[in-house]
Amino acid sequence: MYRITLECFDVPAAAGDEAARDITEAFRLHYPHEHNVSCTFVGGKLRLVAENDYDPDGLNLMDEFSDKICAYIEPFDGDMKLVSVETIS
Repeated sequence: MYRITLECFDVPAAAGDEAARDITEAFRLHYPHEHNVSCTFVGGKLRLVAENDYDPDGLNLMDEFSDKICAYIEPFDGDMKLVSVETIS
């Protein structure tokens, strides 16, 4: 199992809190392969943490997160990065 942490920078303050709630809910409802999903907004960045058993590089989660950011924050031109991938039991 992997715990993946991603961050998205330069998120507009007016959109951040609501986007974090919407993204968390979207992952919980529509992505059953992602577990313990949490998206938070602090200091102008969205931070997504999720666990799965198939994405050792975090690239699939990054793609899914990017799609959700585009869906919930318009227009958006911020940057995203992979913070960490931890192997958990």
